[in-house]
Amino acid sequence: MKIIAVIPARMESSRFPGKPLAPICGVPMVIHVLKRVQLSRSVTDVVVATCNTEIVEAVEKAGGRAVMTANTHERCTDRVQEAVEKLGGADIVVNIQGDEPFVTPQMVDAALEPMLADPSLPCANLMAPITDMETFEDPNEVKVVFDQKMNALYMSREPVPSLKKGGAFDHAWKQVCVIPFRWTFLKTYSALTPTPLEIRESVDMMRAIEHGFPVRMVPCETNGISVDTEQDRLDAEQLMQTDEFFLRAFGHQKA
Repeated sequence: MKIIAVIPARMESSRFPGKPLAPICGVPMVIHVLKRVQLSRSVTDVVVATCNTEIVEAVEKAGGRAVMTANTHERCTDRVQEAVEKLGGADIVVNIQGDEPFVTPQMVDAALEPMLADPSLPCANLMAPITDMETFEDPNEVKVVFDQKMNALYMSREPVPSLKKGGAFDHAWKQVCVIPFRWTFLKTYSALTPTPLEIRESVDMMRAIEHGFPVRMVPCETNGISVDTEQDRLDAEQLMQTDEFFLRAFGHQKA
């Protein structure tokens, strides 16, 4: 089975311009993601999809592969779809955001498990538990509400579900941007009309949900953080100094 992991990256992020090449312990963020995903036992190829030549140069310098895409895409999934078209298609495409420098090969493999077990499932998405109020209220973190079959009901940047009936975080989850698509569905998804809640929430997966397609949520544990701001980068740099994968992959040794 041909499974391509695609890391969409662009320099023009509104919240953090130049984010993909922002250094974390001296290594561009997108390269952290690339090196980790390359170790997945499930994927057959890993590429970075970008419209910026400086990202292509950084990826190729690190020994990776990049695909140039148009600079007109408003959604990362559309950039991923174009990149895979240029690569001749696939069976499954894994969209992995370039601002997840602590992604692990095991997380990628876990996201793919329900897709490999059920050929009728069009897509899946990792999620992690929320354990603090700061994360719950952070608009950069996409919160997820799901049904008893583990399919997403709604995704929002607002703090959902409500804690008014109880203060525990037992039903609070956040999206982790490791998202496998069946290739046939990704093409369908890209052709779908953008939806009102997708636009309002600025969450790509709402398009699939609003059009009635199941998005299977896959729980995972993650000890890292997504990087959406300069403060996130500083926090990630501190955390990365003791990250076992980083110490192995980049030839560092623990003090």
